[in-house]
Amino acid sequence: MRTTYLVCYDVANDKRLRKVFKTCSNFGDHLQFSVFECDLNPSEKIELETALSNIINHEEDQVIFVGLGPAEGRGGSGDYGPGPSLRET
Repeated sequence: MRTTYLVCYDVANDKRLRKVFKTCSNFGDHLQFSVFECDLNPSEKIELETALSNIINHEEDQVIFVGLGPAEGRGGSGDYGPGPSLRET
């Protein structure tokens, strides 16, 4: 089963930043700045976590995975389904 994750990162060094961007690009869609949407099965998530862990400096950088739920039926990048209206009535 595939799960959708937002992968967000803050990397202090430009060289590491480019490597993290390239690695994330292999696993998902770039949404904005340091945010990717990735539909991953459990082994792909471990692979991405391991790859990023080998790139970043754990004292200066951080990477966060935010689980958004099952990827099936989501309708693609940016489609987060029904939610509360932003308009006031």
